[in-house]
Amino acid sequence: MCGIAGILALPDAAAPQTGVLETLARALAHRGPDGSGHAVVGRVALVHTRLAIIDLAGGDQPLFAGSAALVGNGEVYNYRELRAELPDTRFATHSDNEPPLHLFLREGADFARHLRGMYAIAIHDRAARTVCLSRDPFGIKSLYTAETPAGLAFASEPRALLEAGLVARRLRPAARDELLQMQFTTGSETIFEGIRRLLPGETLVCADGHVLERRRIAALPEGGPEEIDEDTALRRLDRALEESVDLHQRSDVPYGMFLSGGIDSTAILTMMARLNDQPVLAYTAGFDVPGAADERAPAAEVAKALGARHESIEVSEAEVWRHLPEIVACMDDPAADYAIIPTWFLARRARQDVKVVLSGEGGDEIFAGYGRYRSVARPWWRGGRVMRARGTFDRLDVLRTRPAAWRDGIAAAEAGAAAGGRTRIAAAQATDIADWLPHDLLLKLDRCLMAHAVEGRTPFLDPGVAAAAFRLPDELKVRQGLGKWLLRQWLARHCPAARPFARKQGFTVPIGAWMAARGDRLGPLVAAQPGVAEIAEPSRVCALFRSAAGKRESVGAWHLLFYALWHHTHIMGLSPGGDVFETLAASR
Repeated sequence: MCGIAGILALPDAAAPQTGVLETLARALAHRGPDGSGHAVVGRVALVHTRLAIIDLAGGDQPLFAGSAALVGNGEVYNYRELRAELPDTRFATHSDNEPPLHLFLREGADFARHLRGMYAIAIHDRAARTVCLSRDPFGIKSLYTAETPAGLAFASEPRALLEAGLVARRLRPAARDELLQMQFTTGSETIFEGIRRLLPGETLVCADGHVLERRRIAALPEGGPEEIDEDTALRRLDRALEESVDLHQRSDVPYGMFLSGGIDSTAILTMMARLNDQPVLAYTAGFDVPGAADERAPAAEVAKALGARHESIEVSEAEVWRHLPEIVACMDDPAADYAIIPTWFLARRARQDVKVVLSGEGGDEIFAGYGRYRSVARPWWRGGRVMRARGTFDRLDVLRTRPAAWRDGIAAAEAGAAAGGRTRIAAAQATDIADWLPHDLLLKLDRCLMAHAVEGRTPFLDPGVAAAAFRLPDELKVRQGLGKWLLRQWLARHCPAARPFARKQGFTVPIGAWMAARGDRLGPLVAAQPGVAEIAEPSRVCALFRSAAGKRESVGAWHLLFYALWHHTHIMGLSPGGDVFETLAASR
């Protein structure tokens, strides 16, 4: 895992300045504390900060071969197989990113079709005078571009483009409305004017400071449900999971995993236990609140059954208030998912032992775990409803103006996901995989882990697993009111201690109760923050925080608190100044 950035200057512009490149590198240093490098050829500059995971001694970047230079972020898991497929190639390193460079020299912008992994890659071909930018099909690793007066710039995180002064800190109101209503933003446009995302699976060919061509690799197999019986599906799933987890464990540094106690992470640990001779190191977080949902006990039971070494951490309310400004600050591309809190603390603890963790993100989307999938499959007269039909603030009288077009982006994703004979459940899964997954869950995992220089890996988000699970018939996804039916059946065979058919308590963060207890102090501070003051009535904001113990009110209050802290850092350009209360007071 690393940070990458670069500039493609316009023909009449000056070559990229050293000071700008140094600022880009500093802004991405948390992603790559093990080293940095850059290359400037004519009007093109590439920047890299390295977190050393594979080929610790020889994997520094940029990498060079022939007329091309590469910088990459992430991991190409099938790098050994790719080397075997290039027998006449002389490799200079053992890096997983060197095979993509030679594939590019052979196949041009189609090189990414051979890659299996999570990646954001930039390749400068000085002979063709082009730069190729590519992002993995599930969007596990992010990459952003900005067309500036000087040319095209790109970076692993928007904050690098902002801190280098390449883009002004201007907010897009439409994306802000999405964030407040859904907790994430959709599509290629970010919340910052002038900064765009590469979409998952997208490859851009750029020259002379502009994008010339776009092509895309799909993450999911096409077509409607396949005909397959349960036993065959279980055997195929076992093979796919074993291969994927084995690939995701390739590392030259120690690794562990995040264990929530739920179906997804337990399945990952079960397979890791099969593949490892030594006990797997598993981390679980909980909260010091009586009666709060806490999965540490069931996680410990599963870990014991699988012979894992279990590390449990307790997150206190005091720690959350102390660190929340810096947690939110790491979410420069914002996602107001309260799961950023335990993820950040887990990463901080894991960094004491490992540099790589495997995680269960993607399991609900690939195997159809969410209750909203079951709801969308029912007709309206049986309680069925469209996903995300209502926004967070639709029934909270807080905002000055009710957001009107906040659902346009997710509606476009729904339209694209429904093609090709997919069932309603499969279309709902595909909708989430298009936007919710890369722009909320994976964004959270990337930013919270990279804040501590830890690499997060997601074995469920693998083409082999997707091929084995996504086109299953609905009855192998949902049965007896339970989602993830096939994965539960697999877990029942291989780890019965997990009790996969028991109703799970679910994991929540007690942020609502915490905000309500301090509502008289928090409400006025949030209401007075400039980003909130321009969109919400102060008296209603204060009332919302006083009632934040309610389910609907807690979500609205959390979104406003997140947005106030995020706006402080990424629009106003201020550093987090102490705890939540001190930081918000400094924004007024």
